[in-house]
Amino acid sequence: MKKIFISAGLVAASAAGFQNVFADGLDVVSPKAWNVSGTLRGFYDDNYSISPTRQGSAGIEVSPEISFNVPFQSTDLGIRYIYGLYYYQQRQDLSVNPFDQTHQLDFWFDHSFNERWRLKVTDSFAVGQDPALLQPNQPTAVPYRVEGDNFANHANITLDTDWTRLFSTSLSYGNNAYDYQQSGAQVGAVMAPTTAPNLASIPTILSINGLNDGSWHNVTTGNNPAIPGASLAGLLNRVEQNISLDLQWHIQPETMVFIGYNFGLVNYFGNEPIAVANYIHSASPILVGTPPVLTGFGLNQPDSIVYYSNSRDSVTHYGYVGVQHQFTPSLSGTGKIGVSYTDNYNDPLNNSTTLEPYADINVVYTYIPGSYIQLGFTQDQNATDIAQVDSGGNLTQSQESSSLYFDINHRLTPKLLASVVTRYSYSTFISGGSSYGSQTQFGIGANLNYQINNHFSCEVGYNFDNLDSSIPGQAYDRNRVYLGVTANY
Repeated sequence: MKKIFISAGLVAASAAGFQNVFADGLDVVSPKAWNVSGTLRGFYDDNYSISPTRQGSAGIEVSPEISFNVPFQSTDLGIRYIYGLYYYQQRQDLSVNPFDQTHQLDFWFDHSFNERWRLKVTDSFAVGQDPALLQPNQPTAVPYRVEGDNFANHANITLDTDWTRLFSTSLSYGNNAYDYQQSGAQVGAVMAPTTAPNLASIPTILSINGLNDGSWHNVTTGNNPAIPGASLAGLLNRVEQNISLDLQWHIQPETMVFIGYNFGLVNYFGNEPIAVANYIHSASPILVGTPPVLTGFGLNQPDSIVYYSNSRDSVTHYGYVGVQHQFTPSLSGTGKIGVSYTDNYNDPLNNSTTLEPYADINVVYTYIPGSYIQLGFTQDQNATDIAQVDSGGNLTQSQESSSLYFDINHRLTPKLLASVVTRYSYSTFISGGSSYGSQTQFGIGANLNYQINNHFSCEVGYNFDNLDSSIPGQAYDRNRVYLGVTANY
């Protein structure tokens, strides 16, 4: 069953610059091999920086799109490119660059070798500043606007095989890569705090990331030692890979049950410091260096352990069971529930493991042609830009997120379509100094689209986004309104 899911706030999101990669379904065949369209929107965004420091601006969006789709007898092949140019009047008034640019390139290949074997390949490459563009349809690791040419690539290969009339398999490989432009964090010495974490309970430590110069340290950004904090490249540049296999039994024409396993591997390649544990030697000294040498500091001497990007590398094993059922010709649902076991094997102090619930549930009801309701829930881990160390030397590794979404598309007339999409997610931080903290994200978008004729349409819409966080300086809300016209040929 194909999900029709569109993330909240992304329906023709002015200044977001993102039209969901698979929202219209990459398996939909165009009536002609190529298609060219262009969208012009005027908008007002009361928080275009997507941050607690609210900055509002009127603006203009220009978004041309070109696609090429070739349907053969047993193969569907296509490619699509979308360019976004966004002008902000307020930035022009401040004499700063008033333009943002985004690029999105999608590719899809769907081939049936025969009645039993089918291969599907999809890939989406995006460059931009808005979190909705870089990490769509899930709780975002960076829930605010990011300067620079940041890119994300989402690729997936799936091989479906019908071995018998009742038994089939689905083998899939996914690869998500993220690269943020902001980089240059370094380790700097700081004045001794009045109190420091005491790591006496930790046994003798072997770490190539230790500093034994007799002072405390922190992570600074760029060449400015007065600005603490790791860079986004150090925190979030990563490759996420997963391989999954589902064993499927078709117990009824309208019902399929399955059991599956998913192996996930996350590698951070920023190669920068992201956090520091400052502490006092109150027990035996620690071992640092390669080859290891004994530090010369005795009891009550300051020292630091530095965590780098790859300190958050992890391996995750998922096990789940599920069912897909067609209740009626217009009502269908898919659900899978299970557990995930994650090993953060590269933490220099604590090789922690976590066991968490996992779920992915989706129900779609098409009540009249062109109109549907969709409801879904997901439970999983995701990356985070927070990296804090607690008094035991534990580093924040990721987030555990529970997400609900509800979408409705209603065709009021043959030419007038109304859409409302909502998304709510509640996330808690896993391990580290923020382990008792949480984030709540909520978004709703409403859009009204009128098809003037085969070549022109117009639209009006409103989006609201809100983030509440236990981390100081992260909470914000955002309102956007827009009016636009699209030409299609």
